[in-house]
Amino acid sequence: MTPPLVTVAHGSRDPRSAATVRALVDVVRARAPGVSVYKSFLDLSAPLVTDVLRALYADGHRAAVVVPLLLGSAFHARVDLPALIEEVVAGCPGFRIQVSDVLGPDPALQEVALDRLASAPHRRGTGVLVSAVGSSNASANAVVASLASRWEERLGVPVSEAFASAAQPDIPAAAAALRSRGARHLVVASWFLAPGLLPDRIAALAREADPKAFIAKPLADDPRVADVVVGRYASAVGGLLRQYV
Repeated sequence: MTPPLVTVAHGSRDPRSAATVRALVDVVRARAPGVSVYKSFLDLSAPLVTDVLRALYADGHRAAVVVPLLLGSAFHARVDLPALIEEVVAGCPGFRIQVSDVLGPDPALQEVALDRLASAPHRRGTGVLVSAVGSSNASANAVVASLASRWEERLGVPVSEAFASAAQPDIPAAAAALRSRGARHLVVASWFLAPGLLPDRIAALAREADPKAFIAKPLADDPRVADVVVGRYASAVGGLLRQYV
């Protein structure tokens, strides 16, 4: 039996976030014929990943692949999700659950984020903020900083990482740093999958620094994101099968 694919997103009180995830899962389902695809969330939105996995076990499945719809390998990927998987497995004897790598920073997602900037006004003195959630995990923040460094070389304009919470530089500090390097206009790239409270906060702070700032959309409505999800599933299925060898 082909293992089901269970996507798991963070969840949000903002209904736009869950709606975006559901639309993404619909595209994943269309791109993975023959695979049963389920949506789930860690918190705040329904259905919860633990409920989905237990329901699959009750229906007779003895294996599943979980694909985290996360752009960074931080607390949710390293601590929250493994704890929830362990909780499910403890109550479901013989249930094998393989968790794939997170989605970011896949090169395809980087291209999506860069493509979002194509419609930004071409203005002399532009600087780019790579906006991301921010984490207490330094390595997760370093991934975003690395993106900013590579994009600066590629775009030929000043680029800085900028975090919504838990890390520096925040949006005002990053915007000030770009101004010190000659940037007079801001373009904000999104390293988020879905709209929500944090992207809204980033947009508001960016427009305080530059009322005409260009704010790029989150990534999940691009079909290339669904392709990355399917790719993560395919890689994880191989790991699941090796458990039986």
